[in-house]
Amino acid sequence: MTKNASCKFYKNLYWDETIRNKSMIKWRLCHNKKQLTIFCVVRATNGSDQLEIIHSAFLSQDYYKEHPAYIYGIASGYSEAIDIVIRISDEAQKVGKPGKLLDYLDKK
Repeated sequence: MTKNASCKFYKNLYWDETIRNKSMIKWRLCHNKKQLTIFCVVRATNGSDQLEIIHSAFLSQDYYKEHPAYIYGIASGYSEAIDIVIRISDEAQKVGKPGKLLDYLDKK
């Protein structure tokens, strides 16, 4: 498979604590290699100021080749991805940006 041109990562990428070999996981995401348990926290595709959780397999769909997904976090499961969103939300709350997650992340 070819490299996914829409593979973009947040500079301070959030990781699930249980993930090992982070560089390999990023490489596999960028090269459309299957990873059954990996979920990504990405900017919402509807243009809102929100995050959404998608399974890594979705990144190989044609939509993401046309509309690059910006990855803020990588987790080893769906519940771990929820934990990342909660962590981001808590951090945003502490700096006075409750509910403005992308605004917080973009200025971090």
